[in-house]
Amino acid sequence: MKKKRVLFFIYQMGAGGAARTLLNILNNMDQSKFTPVLVTLDYNGNYEQYLNPEIKFIKLKTKRLRSAIFPLAKVIREEKADIVFSTIPNYNTIAILGNLFSFTGAKNIVREAAYLGGTTSADLKLRLYGLLYKFSSKVIALSNGVKGNIVHRYKVKPEKIEVIYNPVDIESIQRNINEGTIPEEHAVIFTGAEKVMITAGRLVNDKDQKTLIKAFAEVNRRIDTKLVILGEGKLEKELKSLAEELNIVEQVYFLGFQENPYIYFTKADVFVLSSKREGFGHVLAEALATGTPVVSTNAQPGAQEVLNNGEYGLMCEVGDVKALAEKIYETLTWDEKQINHAIQKGLERANTFHAKTIVKQYENIFDQTFDQ
Repeated sequence: MKKKRVLFFIYQMGAGGAARTLLNILNNMDQSKFTPVLVTLDYNGNYEQYLNPEIKFIKLKTKRLRSAIFPLAKVIREEKADIVFSTIPNYNTIAILGNLFSFTGAKNIVREAAYLGGTTSADLKLRLYGLLYKFSSKVIALSNGVKGNIVHRYKVKPEKIEVIYNPVDIESIQRNINEGTIPEEHAVIFTGAEKVMITAGRLVNDKDQKTLIKAFAEVNRRIDTKLVILGEGKLEKELKSLAEELNIVEQVYFLGFQENPYIYFTKADVFVLSSKREGFGHVLAEALATGTPVVSTNAQPGAQEVLNNGEYGLMCEVGDVKALAEKIYETLTWDEKQINHAIQKGLERANTFHAKTIVKQYENIFDQTFDQ
């Protein structure tokens, strides 16, 4: 049987969730049935080193997204791609245009991972994406909430949309935990009698670490705690200033981006997500896979789907400092039986997002699209 050639296009294999998702799909594909090819712009990304060396990796000779259309079209032709897969609206646009200008029979599949829109200008932009998505064979939504948003704001027909959750590479996470080490200057944070809260994500408004820091200050008045923040972003200076204002600067640790966050998660007593909205909440699933109890805001639509409305981790409303503090305090004061129960439930939930299971769903979509 002829192997199907699937070309994956993304801006770069950087530190973001989209690149991590593509990495998990690529590394877990059945290469007896599919030949995956990865194409990015001319950037070096953190996740490149983890890509299966058997997978062909092409960098276009441009750093500008708009300049990638015709070079991408050429690669689609040369690689004889059957399917062009992309994720995130801007990249989906280039992938569709590149495919159109390739003048081949390749079919587009686009993926939407975020819950976008809400303002008049943003909704108009999404409507334009929706018009372009008519050239795609399938649209993959990261959650049921994201699917509803695509139907409502992009005006894409629901029958064209498939929901596939993010793949979590559980074996890779366990390998990182077993083989990874925390630098000495960081390891000392996790020693001592204090409870440790941890979070990970870009330091941007949508992740709302301001609410988390304020909630941490409330918890810290009741029990001795530390807060570890993994990630980088434009709000770092502002968040550090907030910690100073609240007189907790010595208990809050900004450790930047870590290639292996999982070893840090396992050392913490609770993982906390304070986001305003999440298409899926991939980091929640990863935290559960490390055996760490989680607390999350009701970041729609994804967080409530990952945690099944609080079944697998305590939840509170977005932006509610006191409620978030209360849920964190409750988790940190559980007895051993409650902790073990939460860990076991979390591991069971994470396993439903196992990369092998999720990638099989992608492969089924590739097969269906190829046979259309």
